[in-house]
Amino acid sequence: MSDEAARDWSASGLAALTGTPDGPPDVSRAAVLSRARAVASVLSGQLGIVVDAAELLAGRAALSGLHRQGRISAGGATRLIAGRDGWFALTLARPDDVAAVPALLESEVPVEHVWPAIIEWAGRRQVAAVAERARLLGLPAGVLGETSAAAPVVRPHASRNAFQDYGRLLVADLSSMWAGPLCGQLLARAGATVIKVESPSRPDGTRQGERRFFDWMNAGKLCYATDFGQPEELRQLLAVADVVIESSRPDALVHRGLGPEDVPARDGRVWLRVTGHGTEAAHAHWVGFGDDAAVSGGLVGSDPAGSGPVFCGDAIADPLTGLHAALAVAESLRCGGGEVIEIALAAVAAEYAALPLTAGDCVARAAEPTAPALASRAGELGADNERVRDFVRERASGAC
Repeated sequence: MSDEAARDWSASGLAALTGTPDGPPDVSRAAVLSRARAVASVLSGQLGIVVDAAELLAGRAALSGLHRQGRISAGGATRLIAGRDGWFALTLARPDDVAAVPALLESEVPVEHVWPAIIEWAGRRQVAAVAERARLLGLPAGVLGETSAAAPVVRPHASRNAFQDYGRLLVADLSSMWAGPLCGQLLARAGATVIKVESPSRPDGTRQGERRFFDWMNAGKLCYATDFGQPEELRQLLAVADVVIESSRPDALVHRGLGPEDVPARDGRVWLRVTGHGTEAAHAHWVGFGDDAAVSGGLVGSDPAGSGPVFCGDAIADPLTGLHAALAVAESLRCGGGEVIEIALAAVAAEYAALPLTAGDCVARAAEPTAPALASRAGELGADNERVRDFVRERASGAC
């Protein structure tokens, strides 16, 4: 079975994304794809669509031409770094992250020397202390293996309501990047009307990256732009939505009166919160992206030379979480909804990290990831505002 899983991992393109850049591809995490395929099969039955796990896990890399880089993430924004007592991952994906590095190191450093300076500084410190300081500055960080596997947290929120079909479902997708938008994309493919909600001042960051990736995640959604600082219009949309998807810090929407307890109740509504590390205590304020969250969950590959961990796949905690989030929403809807679901990237990664390692020999060559077919482009920012307002008025009046 391990040989078959290794061949599947290699053929999917995931082996080409795992391992050192100058060494053989790593197949030790082949069980991840086997498990993801099993989840995708269940989700396919729930949604009535074909869900290809390998495509979801390797599709961004194929669209962007990414390859394995060992302790540099495939996307390039995250590094695996050794401290005195272990390994941690740090992500510098945003301009604000880079700007925070002098505060992290307590010294000025030229932009071109940021990573060497961090590596030298961290090597003299314990990883827990490094991560604590990074998180105080709002930097995405993950200590290798610090997070345990955990199922999504589900709690009652409203009365249940008989679910009929996805064609009648209205989804407000306030999330950004990958995990949340993937959940919304899968619901859209099942027939739901999905509204991508963005702030004009802070749109989804993937609009500025590889456009085909943004299209892959968001084509088929209505594009709605609204000022989160003037929340009344957005509150009206959330009040009539059957599903809300958000990936903000847990208190970000609550401070604007847009949390699940602030919006008028709707029977059967499912409110999905995607976070990096959960919503409890200090973890609620930890920023997490797919690569550093995967490291936090322990989901890494191995260097054949035995010199330490390498990144597994491309931001793999993101598509895995999007897959599991869609399944959690589908199962909740099938049972009548009325729930808040909280799912954390690091906890999902930890579930996959606990799978047995594949003992097969590393393959000498691996297939490149195959790019997903793109049938259409996503809309421009705010392109469907009037149509969305019509939806809200119709639903508020009870017309649908």
